[in-house]
Amino acid sequence: MHLVSDVTVVLPCMNEAGSLPGVLARIPTGYVALVVDNNSTDGTADVAKAHGATVVHESVPGYGSAVHAGVLAATTDIVCVMDGDGSMDPQDLPALVSALDTADLVVGRRQSGHSPLHARLGNAVLSLRLRTKYSLPVHDLGAVRAIHRRTLLGLNVTDRRSGYPLQLLVLASKAGLTVRELDVTYNPRTAGKSKVSGSIKGTIVATLDFWKVLS
Repeated sequence: MHLVSDVTVVLPCMNEAGSLPGVLARIPTGYVALVVDNNSTDGTADVAKAHGATVVHESVPGYGSAVHAGVLAATTDIVCVMDGDGSMDPQDLPALVSALDTADLVVGRRQSGHSPLHARLGNAVLSLRLRTKYSLPVHDLGAVRAIHRRTLLGLNVTDRRSGYPLQLLVLASKAGLTVRELDVTYNPRTAGKSKVSGSIKGTIVATLDFWKVLS
């Protein structure tokens, strides 16, 4: 049984001012919301502060850089990581946190219908590779996850770009951690444009980052 005061929700953000109010309004009561502003130009940090979130600034660009900065800044036993674009529901997080009673890492499996075809194909191929090469029971690369902070830091995830979630899963497998996957809500982002799946170029860059991890 985990206390809500033991959980920080890390939200890596670049230009998510339009989505953050709705996301922060649905953070479970007692959870600490920590927004990592990764060089936003739309006032993301100000919006986050106005809606009660703790804000950390990370100048090194990249998803992994933002996540790592948030994990380092967190002071709770458990950290959850999810995007701040409104596509996922923070109300799903307590189920992931509860699953840590029987697992070391819990990742969310998104419904696939709202992503562009090129993004779904890339995700499917990489997830299949994780299942076959690393025996991980996953069908998604884990855009939302829950883990004990000390366990995460102990894995020494070094990728600071799009490959961060994939490297995390690979290192978890190599370390013999128990990984669980739970279904989570997935809807179209509520504002802005995805930096990865929003364009074919973004997806290609991310996929190359992922294959570097698997090579």
